[in-house]
Amino acid sequence: MNFPQIQIRTTRAILGLHIEKPIQHIEQPKADLHIEQKPATLTIDSKPARLTIDQSKAWSDMGLLDPFDSTRKFAEEGREALLEGIARRAQEGDRLMKIENGGNAIAAIAAEKGFHSYKQLGIKFIPSVHSVDIGYQPGYLDIQIDANKPIIKANVNRPIHEYKPGNVSAYMIQYPSIKIDVKY
Repeated sequence: MNFPQIQIRTTRAILGLHIEKPIQHIEQPKADLHIEQKPATLTIDSKPARLTIDQSKAWSDMGLLDPFDSTRKFAEEGREALLEGIARRAQEGDRLMKIENGGNAIAAIAAEKGFHSYKQLGIKFIPSVHSVDIGYQPGYLDIQIDANKPIIKANVNRPIHEYKPGNVSAYMIQYPSIKIDVKY
């Protein structure tokens, strides 16, 4: 016995796509910028410091005098030595005049001139302490700065945006089909 047979044949569909890509262009123009700033104002007020040093007493202690002072000093010392010499000779003359009163005036005067008194040794600080006078007046410095702020003007430009949309189109490369056969 033969049974009927069914045969089914199918053909699948093949779909084709045509794709056009989208085009997009974005451009950002630079901003328009204007900056202006005045220079800062600087004011400086100052007074210099003053240092005074007077060392004339120290120079005097060391025996170093200016010409006028040394001339004055030596003239005074010479005058005093002259007056002392005159007084000493007058005294010696008076003693020699009175030789008849007795005593040995010539021997006494010779003995006085023969023995010298010696100076004592000791430490002497030259120049003396506090012989240099130092004076100081401090100075001052005042700086004033007036910074001028900048003036900034900015104009932002909008971006340029161009867009062309893409497109997709479909088409059939092969259509589907079904064939059915019955065999006895």
